[in-house]
Amino acid sequence: MNYSGNILTKKRLNLEVREPLGLLAKTIIFLISVFLGLSISIFILILSGVNASDLWNEFIIYIFTSQKNLSAVLVQAVPLTIVGLSAAVAFRAKFWNIGIEGQMIFGAIAATFIATNDVGPESMRLALMFLAAAAGGIGWIILPAIIKIRLDVNEIISTLLMNYIAFNFLLHLLYGSWRDPLTGFPNSQQYDAFEIIPLIGWQSLNFSIVIAIFLAAVIFWLFVFSRFGYMLRVLHSNANMAQSLGIRVGILIFLATIISGALAGICGFAVSAGIESRMTQSFFVGYGFSGILIAFLARENPIGILIVSLLFSILVIGGQSLQVFYQIPFAMVQLIQAIIVMCVAGSEFFIRYRISILKR
Repeated sequence: MNYSGNILTKKRLNLEVREPLGLLAKTIIFLISVFLGLSISIFILILSGVNASDLWNEFIIYIFTSQKNLSAVLVQAVPLTIVGLSAAVAFRAKFWNIGIEGQMIFGAIAATFIATNDVGPESMRLALMFLAAAAGGIGWIILPAIIKIRLDVNEIISTLLMNYIAFNFLLHLLYGSWRDPLTGFPNSQQYDAFEIIPLIGWQSLNFSIVIAIFLAAVIFWLFVFSRFGYMLRVLHSNANMAQSLGIRVGILIFLATIISGALAGICGFAVSAGIESRMTQSFFVGYGFSGILIAFLARENPIGILIVSLLFSILVIGGQSLQVFYQIPFAMVQLIQAIIVMCVAGSEFFIRYRISILKR
């Protein structure tokens, strides 16, 4: 039997690396991914019994027209920004810092030590807590950094294990000598007024937002304009090339991890002294892996980290409003947040690659 044409032609998908896209194309792909994630999430919520019109009014309008909720979004964005910066600095040096939460814990422990022991004059107490928190975060990342550089021990494992040690030490303190003597609950006693980050004067927003923006500006300058940032870019693209250019890779990684640990410790201070007004046993939960994801989605760009952190914060506050208005289980809220994040993360694939159909 004779067949004419290409009726039986087989087709296959081919994956190709794209030429670098412009800002407009990247923005369009990003917005499409956000729209897709929101569409899937809205569909799931409607199936769960949420009215579509109410969803718009109480999820979107409720957040952006209420000063209280808008300030809550900004307050929540502060620690997300700082942990995102912490992850970005480490990742630029190809040091996969999974121990951000442990460094947050020790930053908060160091700050709380200053507060509970009345170290220094009252006028300098906050500044001392800030510096102690940075030192605490540095102290908790030094060991993984050294054994990575000297012994090539996998930092993913070492920093992750350090999280467990930090958490159990935190519990030891809060169920022991640092337990609040007034309430008996396993958290530190409330900080004095001069040990709490002061409010700006608008709702619940405090001056930690200034700290976050300042740190983002400093990291942006380091990445873009400093010699340190140039060496990090070379190391990030090709470690062998960095060594051949005479860059002392070990020292560079060590400096980057110190900055990363300091930022994580400062985040612990920002949460404990800016949001909780004390150290609790769960103040750090979720921030570490959120920071890693934020740094990835922002492609380690400090300005992008500010924007992505704000979007993450909207998801968090929006999820809380869904729980309040519709008694939606927390697991459902997490599912919705995960869907949106996965769609946004998937946009990176289409920014870097394209799919073509080949005939054979």
